Amino acid sequence: MIDIELIRRDFDNTVKNLGKRGVKKEALIKLREVDEKWRSLTSEAEDERAELNAANKELVGLNDNLKKEKIVELKKLSKALKELESELSLVSNERDNLRGNLPNLVLADVPVGPDESCNKVLRQVGEIPEFDFKPKEHWELGRDLGIIDTDQASRVTGSRFSYLKGELVQLQFALIQLALVVLTSEKEIKKIINQNKFDVPSTPFVPVMPPVMVRPEVFGQMARLEPKDERYYIASDDLYLIGSAEHTLGPMHMDSTLKEEQLPIRYLGYSTSFRREAGSYGKDVKGILRVHQFDKLEIESFTVPEQSSQEQDFIVAVQEYLMQKLELPYQVVAIATGDMGDPDARQIDIETWLPGQNRYRETHSSDLMTDYQARRLKTRVKRMDGKMELVHMNDATVFAIGRTLIAIMENYQEEDGSIKVPKALKDFVSFKEIKKAL
Repeated sequence: MIDIELIRRDFDNTVKNLGKRGVKKEALIKLREVDEKWRSLTSEAEDERAELNAANKELVGLNDNLKKEKIVELKKLSKALKELESELSLVSNERDNLRGNLPNLVLADVPVGPDESCNKVLRQVGEIPEFDFKPKEHWELGRDLGIIDTDQASRVTGSRFSYLKGELVQLQFALIQLALVVLTSEKEIKKIINQNKFDVPSTPFVPVMPPVMVRPEVFGQMARLEPKDERYYIASDDLYLIGSAEHTLGPMHMDSTLKEEQLPIRYLGYSTSFRREAGSYGKDVKGILRVHQFDKLEIESFTVPEQSSQEQDFIVAVQEYLMQKLELPYQVVAIATGDMGDPDARQIDIETWLPGQNRYRETHSSDLMTDYQARRLKTRVKRMDGKMELVHMNDATVFAIGRTLIAIMENYQEEDGSIKVPKALKDFVSFKEIKKAL
């Protein structure tokens, strides 16, 4: 949720900024009108409460006749106040709904455009592999090697589910171990900071295994409940299954005040995630690229406001550091205003080259939300000078594990259908390649 003071004190610039995201000026004019009415009613209600309190105090010491007259007056004042408070409640709800429907303001360097066609490639890293044979897609490799079984999974559970088996499961846990080794080490964090000349603290990431269910109101506070048709809902318990670990990492400090010296707080969350993939009928139906259940490693970071933009740059550098360890070719993409999530002030994606598809596909995202989520979560920071502010929040992908496994399979495949293990993962597994059992 954006700061209402932007509407009150910087209306024209707010209109201009949100216009980049397709927000009409009329929507902000309406919000300003409703906010002005809310402020007027709030002030009127405060005056009437003060009058009612004063009248109550006057009851003390009055004789019976005067007291009866004063009680009649109190009843009238009380009735008028209740009617006013009822009207104020309606206006307050309308105001909150109007604010809640607005996306975050975007940073100046975000590409402007209505959709993904306006995304901007910032850099490409790594050499696209050349093969002396026609590279296979991951689902072909997985089927032939017996490490991915979607056929049986569809009989057991339905479409867009899979069994991962054998060495592929070991590679999944190797990816998790690699991320843990790097992100929990202050030495590794300092290395990334120094390589990129960042001015951010070298605070390591705290590993977390968060809940995979979330209450609807908390999901709404995170501004990640929509689109609801993507979410799995458990009506009997009034809970949603999360679509990513940050959905329950972000609220870890809701209704809390952190101390400035505690920040940044950085979490590395591992969870199974769930998406209905509504509207994707016929897209990526083979293999494990677009499935209903998948595992992810995610970052959630809490910082003081002035550090949040560079914190996102640092997080992207962490993502790139891990990709370079895996020696996978990728490109870094600045996401356009029309392709970003509503809470994001800036979104940076990484797309990894998939030889079987002969194109880059999204494997990572990094989202800077500024104070948009913190405002509804009521997550604050007490500065060293005593000033209270909202924290700024970042979230990002460390590994979307299924998609990273796809990238490894397709980039490290051999002509005989076997798959080599990346050097960075060899210490975590007992084999050097995945090959068909005899």
